[in-house]
Parts: sequence; structure tokens; C-alpha cells
Amino acid sequence: MKTIKVRDKEFSISITAEKIQKTVSKIAEKINNDLHGKVPLFIVVLNGAFIFAADLFKKINIDCEVTFVKLSSYVGTQTTSTVRELIGLDEAIKGRSVVIIEDIIDTGITMDHTIKKLKHFKAADVKIATLLFKPDAFQKHFKIDYIGMEIPNDFIVGYGLDYDGFARNYPDIYKIVGN
Repeated sequence: MKTIKVRDKEFSISITAEKIQKTVSKIAEKINNDLHGKVPLFIVVLNGAFIFAADLFKKINIDCEVTFVKLSSYVGTQTTSTVRELIGLDEAIKGRSVVIIEDIIDTGITMDHTIKKLKHFKAADVKIATLLFKPDAFQKHFKIDYIGMEIPNDFIVGYGLDYDGFARNYPDIYKIVGN
């Protein structure tokens, strides 16, 4: 599909499923090399990162643990600049190597909140893996260790990304048409 309609908005294809899978493989290879010999705890940020995480973990071949947190900072197509923690961590973080798995980093507000929390819990080190990064929207100053693709500051859906909960199920990524 070249274009889709989600609720009241039109979207056109931006990144194909094939390109996404190649990018996921590159990220997994780098993580496997960098963290060989460690047993990291991967923290997947729900809801958006669930598809990326599932594809990524099929290619991770090091010993590791996986857990999930649910954070929210968006309503519709706009960030609220406030992070709400809907599901938190149960695992011990102190002294652990942690890798946060995120679908997209735009403003960086959600990730900044998460990094501060993990450092408060005394994680040995915190790395970040994101499929997508919007450098033009980024407002924070933390290091992103694994970036799949840099993209423009467009509103996008598909491959786990949503518009008010819809369109996560598409294998490709679509950008909004107009606004």
C-alpha cells in the first residue's frame, strides 16, 4: 500500500518493511558485538517498541533478560512534554548493564526521564537502542548508542508506531500527508 487512511488522517509510505528489517539486523549485530560476555537487561518501552523488540530479539544471540515498561507522553499527534509511567520496573537494576529499547526518539523527553530513573537505581551502565531518531526534534543531551535510522520530523505510523492507538500493525512505516 502506498497510502493509508488512519482515522481522520492520510499517510504515505516512508520506510519499507524490507529496509526496516535490514536496519534491525544491523542494530542486533552491533549489540551482539558490543555486549558479548555481558548479560544485559533489555528494557522495552511499550507500546510502540514491541514490534521492533520482537524482531530485534530474534537476532540477539547473547545471554540477556528482557522486561517491559509502559510510558506515555503523546496525545494524538502531539507530545505533552509530560511522561506518565503506566507500567514500571520489577527487576533489580543496581549494578546491571541495561539497554533501553525504543521505537523512536524525537524530543527525547521520555528517554531522558527513563535514563534518570535508571541512574537513580544505580545501573552499572545504560545504553539506548532506537529504530528511529528525529534529530530536528531532539531537545535533550544524552548519547544514543544504537540508532537505526535518522528521519525528518514528520508524524509517522506503522511498525508499532501509532496514531491514537491505531496503525501499529502495518509492516511499513508511513508519514502523515499534510497536517
